[in-house]
Amino acid sequence: MHTDAENQIAIQVHDIKKVFVKRSGFLGTQRKEEWALKGISFEVRVGEIYGLLGPNGSGKSTLIRILSTLLVPDGGEVTILGHRLPQDETWIRRHIGRVSVDAAFYKKLSTRENLLYAAQLYGLNPKKAEKRAMEILEQLGLESRRFNDPLEEMSRGMQQKVAVTRALLINPPILLLDEPTTGLDPKSKRDVQAFLEHLRTSEGTTILLTTHDMAEAERLCDYISFLAKGCKVVEGTAEQLKAQANAGSLDEAFIAFAGEGFANEEETA
Repeated sequence: MHTDAENQIAIQVHDIKKVFVKRSGFLGTQRKEEWALKGISFEVRVGEIYGLLGPNGSGKSTLIRILSTLLVPDGGEVTILGHRLPQDETWIRRHIGRVSVDAAFYKKLSTRENLLYAAQLYGLNPKKAEKRAMEILEQLGLESRRFNDPLEEMSRGMQQKVAVTRALLINPPILLLDEPTTGLDPKSKRDVQAFLEHLRTSEGTTILLTTHDMAEAERLCDYISFLAKGCKVVEGTAEQLKAQANAGSLDEAFIAFAGEGFANEEETA
């Protein structure tokens, strides 16, 4: 049963469209439009984990970039905690955390230096930010002795844990995760997944997650949307989707609904 807070809408996406124009030929005179998003709508309630699943090129990352204020849509409306994009993008930036599959760092600097730099950008107290960062890293399974090691000496799994920590320094009410566990070793993946479950339970954080990992989605997500070629195909809980498709797994359900598997297609958007 949902409380009043949980029934509040954290993220509302209505008929979002995004087109990319590619130019070719002499002086770029030939123009080709590629639609990354073709009118996607969904809602995420406060405290939910909502999954966006689809193959490469389905529009998942484009959607996350729009919600992160990194891209402007070509149609539709986005409301986050009652604030509209693009009108309230400054407020929204201060109330979301974002983790991408390829997090950017100053690799020569240490974990501590990278996180304190991020804290300074957020206007946080350095001592309080460092304390919070240490607490998060320890919960994620990163040993405190590695706090002063350069990022370039850390594994991809460790770097991704630092990326999650950076996104959580401001304790954002909304967390946007774009394939946060892709390429991680099994232990690092479990550490991140367990922490996200803890974060939702303890802080009531609303999480929007894109992933290729069906087991991850089934473990974490309250609701899931299948995307294909820029369109939302179907939405529901993992059990509802499997039941509707008469499928034994989410992989089978996706193939039944969208007619394509999760091949390593080239990302187009």
